[in-house]
Amino acid sequence: MTNIINTTNTIAKLSRRAFTIIELLVVVSIISLLIAILLPAIGKAKDGALITQSLGNLNNMSKANFAYAADWSDRHFTAIPDDAGQVQGSCANYVATVACPSQQLLGFDTTGGLWGYWVAGALCPQGVGQCGNWQVLLPMVWAAPGGGGPGNPTNPYTNSFGAHEMINTKSFNAYVNGRYYDKVYFAPKDRIGLQSCDYGLQNEAEYTSNPTNAQQITFPTYMWSPANMIPPTAHASSVRDCPNAGKQNLLGPGGYRSPLMGMAVFPDQKTMVIEKLWLQNKQGPELNGNFATPRNWLFNEGYNSSPACLFLDGHVQLCGMNTAINDDKRASVQNAANSGMCVLGKGLWHRGTPMGNNGWYTTGAGYDPLIDMKPTSFHMLTTDGILGRDILKSGN
Repeated sequence: MTNIINTTNTIAKLSRRAFTIIELLVVVSIISLLIAILLPAIGKAKDGALITQSLGNLNNMSKANFAYAADWSDRHFTAIPDDAGQVQGSCANYVATVACPSQQLLGFDTTGGLWGYWVAGALCPQGVGQCGNWQVLLPMVWAAPGGGGPGNPTNPYTNSFGAHEMINTKSFNAYVNGRYYDKVYFAPKDRIGLQSCDYGLQNEAEYTSNPTNAQQITFPTYMWSPANMIPPTAHASSVRDCPNAGKQNLLGPGGYRSPLMGMAVFPDQKTMVIEKLWLQNKQGPELNGNFATPRNWLFNEGYNSSPACLFLDGHVQLCGMNTAINDDKRASVQNAANSGMCVLGKGLWHRGTPMGNNGWYTTGAGYDPLIDMKPTSFHMLTTDGILGRDILKSGN
């Protein structure tokens, strides 16, 4: 009995023995190793979840786009009057001689005030607005880069602004949720965009004005392809139409009429909506400091950028800019011997627009030198518009 008690006491004493320094170091080393192994995996999982959320947003917009098309005889969304071509797209002539256009409205606030980009003229009864807002009705302003624009003369992208960047206005958001500010219009990685419109996200109104600057609004992360919003002849690849490429004003009375969604020849290869910003595989600083007022990097300002994309057949995926650039080169080579195609329109995106050979891009503004050498206007200036394609399938 005594031996048993002595043995038990010995075990109790041994169990209370402290860890040695070597044992503690071993434990710390194992924990550090596990953290080093797990942290990248956790980071990748979180990044993957954010991408999945963005693709989910695009899925919601896919349903809205097809619902809109169902209500409008299969037409792609447009904000500009179909008959704007009768006056060569001139706002002054249109509001004086044709009609008052439908306004690009943002929504009602909590006091009943209606906000919008008002266009005014002799035939417009509301009496407020200006023709300077005409550009928000145009699919895009196909102007040469470098000319600047109102409020920011050093930013060449001011000239290329248009309705394609206003996917959450009242005329379309009625097919989503009826609100201008909602997380469905902002990719979860668009930290700056989400922060700048937080006041609107917290409000249940259709539209909430900025409490510090009522004239300042936050534009969504996603945008339509402007090439889908005008007749395909505007970006035609044929010799006959090449001189007029991108100049929809010269295409006659129907030059602004949006095409039918069903006209897409390659719906699984033609983008409809994409992330406007460089959010995936982003390198360097968050903002592009090449301008007087730094702005977000655009999706085509990085060779490794891979924006989340919605295609005309309804599927979503990431599209690498390196793949888009290489596919454009492949198409150019394959079409080189086709004498029936305009030289500037042989690739997947058209070099014959007023934006020139660099397209929706300014050489020297990109973060990545490869982009400066190989600029891309994937999604923006697609050759043949809705009839064309932005990527090639393997083997095509």
